[in-house]
Amino acid sequence: MKRFILFACLSLVSYSAWSQQDPMFTKYMFNGLAYNPAFAGSPGYMSARMIYRNQWWAFEGAPTTQSFTIHTPFRERVGLGLSVMNDKIGSTGSTSVFGSYAYHIDFGRGRLAIGLQAGVINWRANWNDLKYKDPRSLDPSFEQNPSKWLPNFGAGVFYYAPKYYIGFSVPRMLENDLNETVNENAVKWAKLYRHFFFTAGAAFPVSGDAMIFKPSIMIKSVGLLSSFSTDPSDPSRVGAPAEFDIDLSMLFYEAVWFGVSFRSAFAARQFGGNSSFDSADVWAAYYLHNGLRVGLSYDYTLTQLQDYARGSFEIMVGYDMTYNLKKITTPRYF
Repeated sequence: MKRFILFACLSLVSYSAWSQQDPMFTKYMFNGLAYNPAFAGSPGYMSARMIYRNQWWAFEGAPTTQSFTIHTPFRERVGLGLSVMNDKIGSTGSTSVFGSYAYHIDFGRGRLAIGLQAGVINWRANWNDLKYKDPRSLDPSFEQNPSKWLPNFGAGVFYYAPKYYIGFSVPRMLENDLNETVNENAVKWAKLYRHFFFTAGAAFPVSGDAMIFKPSIMIKSVGLLSSFSTDPSDPSRVGAPAEFDIDLSMLFYEAVWFGVSFRSAFAARQFGGNSSFDSADVWAAYYLHNGLRVGLSYDYTLTQLQDYARGSFEIMVGYDMTYNLKKITTPRYF
């Protein structure tokens, strides 16, 4: 019974306005283009990443996400990129394809990039996967299995220097409508909400390039921190609190990388001023000399879901075309 209840919740949560809808990644620092189009071309060489995430992996219907990104500098100041993401949660799923353009200019001790992206999202649901207490025909919302093609665009800024970076982005500017025309008198708020991302990180050499300490943070918000001010009695409010990921890692000999992170949310009014901790995470990555990158992470769930699930894991595989690194005179740590 508990398995069915959670499965149903997972299916419906992505069809409403009560949660963050964009997929999350523990290894977000390896997947910058998925959040910010201005990241395209910033490393100075062609880079590709594939990440597979299985959230609450022991549970049927739990979220799974696959992400592929590739980007490269083009001429002196332009970066181009492609981001493909597939996400499934319960009986709903989405696939997005976005092309990115970034323009980089020298600014202070680093470079400032301004990026735009445009693409399409296919949002779909298969209500046949659900189990119904009452006859399905009694609720017209589940009569048909929807599939929508939704155009969208996003923007971002990214400032990076040899030892730090900071970025802000809105990957999808349009709030696409997910409503099905089943009853013109029904009041519905099903849509893809606008998400905001803030990222920052730094590098502190502890023992030259043999040991580098790298802290980073990501803040994710739906409706630009609206959870702090929205009236809890308003049924159309954005219900997700602003969430943050704090990561602390060490890079050894520019090859072996170990990190720990913590994910939680800021206190929000609709939760009585309290928000539960989400997860504590550990991860590792290895950089081969031929440009191949591999990584693995595990999230230990700190909520009551841990009683039914077994945490989450990610697998990352990437490749960096670092053939032109000799042309870069300033050391880069990101």
